[in-house]
Amino acid sequence: MATFILVPGGWHGGWHYSGLADRLRAAGHRALPVTLTGLGDRAHLSGPAVNLETHIEDVLAVLASEQVSDAVLVGHSYAGMVITGVADRAAPGLVRRLVYSDAYVPENGQSCWELTTEAFRQIFLSGAAADGFSVQPPPGLDPRTTAHPLASFLQRLRLTGDGLGRIATRDYVYLSGWTGTPFTELHERLAKDPEWRTHVLDCSHNVVRDALDDFQRILLLDE
Repeated sequence: MATFILVPGGWHGGWHYSGLADRLRAAGHRALPVTLTGLGDRAHLSGPAVNLETHIEDVLAVLASEQVSDAVLVGHSYAGMVITGVADRAAPGLVRRLVYSDAYVPENGQSCWELTTEAFRQIFLSGAAADGFSVQPPPGLDPRTTAHPLASFLQRLRLTGDGLGRIATRDYVYLSGWTGTPFTELHERLAKDPEWRTHVLDCSHNVVRDALDDFQRILLLDE
């Protein structure tokens, strides 16, 4: 039995993974969707001080409170920043696999702001214009999305150990079917790296809506 820690991308709460979590549980696994501070049903906790470090601590707290070991961390989009930090900070043996779905894969000192495109930087800035710290969801997203803490997009990741080096299994799922993706160059680089397994799904950025069967198959490759 595997334990999947499901971390959603920007503006989304743990609800985003409810259907996938049900499927994983039906297949005999443990699935724990995470709602990060300031988002979803935790939107009331948002504020200028909520940043990337906050979100890394959120996931580490789930690992501790749920007594998780040998976890599979799944991070979508922005959450690639989060699961990278968690993998770096978690005690040896707590995390055995990382799955990035159309997600940022930062190195020490990099931020989501640095890694994304100018188009997304403009979304961050214009979305936060009202109060200066919470980025409103872009048009067209699920009505359950909530404002996302700007500081989490801006803060540089601080890696304290050997980063991803101790995680033997790393998967990157590239979603090729949408315009404006910031992940093409990253996928091309990782596809040449023998330390990564890469997968391509011809769908939009919303993989759990548009390619759930294929995504589940990738998650269960080793299980």
